[in-house]
Amino acid sequence: MIPLSVPNMCGDELDNIKECIDTGWLSTSGKFVTKFEEKISKFVGCKYAVACINGTAAIQISLKLIGVIPGDEVIVPSLSFIAPINAIIYNSAKPIFMDCDNFYNIDIQKTIEFIKKETDFKNGFTYNKKTKNRISAIIPVHIWGNAVWLDELVDLCNERNICILEDASESIGTNYTKGNHKGKHAGTIGRIGCLSFNANKIMTTGGGGMILTNDCEIAKKALYLITQAKDDPIKYIHNEIGYNYRLTNLHAAIGVSQIDRLPSFVKYKKIIHQKYVSELNHISGLNIVSTPDYSNNNYWLNILQIELDSTKKTLDDIIEIFDKNDIQTRPVWHLNHLQKQFTSFQSYKISNANELLKKSICIPSGSNLSPEDQTKVINVIKNLDI
Repeated sequence: MIPLSVPNMCGDELDNIKECIDTGWLSTSGKFVTKFEEKISKFVGCKYAVACINGTAAIQISLKLIGVIPGDEVIVPSLSFIAPINAIIYNSAKPIFMDCDNFYNIDIQKTIEFIKKETDFKNGFTYNKKTKNRISAIIPVHIWGNAVWLDELVDLCNERNICILEDASESIGTNYTKGNHKGKHAGTIGRIGCLSFNANKIMTTGGGGMILTNDCEIAKKALYLITQAKDDPIKYIHNEIGYNYRLTNLHAAIGVSQIDRLPSFVKYKKIIHQKYVSELNHISGLNIVSTPDYSNNNYWLNILQIELDSTKKTLDDIIEIFDKNDIQTRPVWHLNHLQKQFTSFQSYKISNANELLKKSICIPSGSNLSPEDQTKVINVIKNLDI
């Protein structure tokens, strides 16, 4: 089967893993963890990077680090992988769900409208008029590697004391080319950014995540919390609740190799995207989603939009056709404000996300997708008979 996105492991990953095994440094201590943090920090242009066992753990700890407390509310897009919403719940806080724009990112205009019209600012904090709860943070998620336009939101959140925590899980390799943050990497605009290195990402450590910040105290506290909050590691004194969330040396050994090859991954994935666009976007009823013109994208996943109004086929029918041709595809995530465990939480004017969900399919986009396999995918799409 032609996969959607799988690890590209043809560098020195095996040599690094063998070194871990030969030296016995497999767990959370070892040179590769620190080396990986240093390489990520340099690549994205932030002062500190703290390696975690996965991206969800990074977001969970980051919410705690920015002062989200039980009962607080956090603004988050409905169209997103479920991880940031779960992380909010882990902190005993509550999500407020927002709509998305045409890049599948959080709708900044609706979010600004919500903050201006549906909240009050008093005693230095922003409160939800409806629930009376404090809104302490917002999590913009850079979907598919598309950078969220943050200029106006940053200004408003600074005025309203709402902390920005970027979920950059899918966007390492994406940077801004216009606006107030020109030249900066996605995930380095807010007070904290979080990365993911899950196996399906543009680069991987098998699992793994990273907390990005320019704040020294946040970085120190992050490392303290994810290593079980050890105040005296000899006598095992712990003065706070800690977490076993540190990345292992074995995972980091893979990451050290992968980050060196990331620029080549991005370059090739841009070629994949351009081929999809040139072959498909002139066909009526088909569209490969474009990337924002204010950033350089990492092209993590390509999204095919199919206008199904004039056909009896459903999205499931289309996915079944791909399956029969041994091509892995998937729909966009089920919207989080409709997940049964989240339906009691507030959502605001969600409409575009509903429409995008109906017509969007993720198609093979991995950095090891061969030209021949991509041509097969394109030919199947051309023959969908919609």
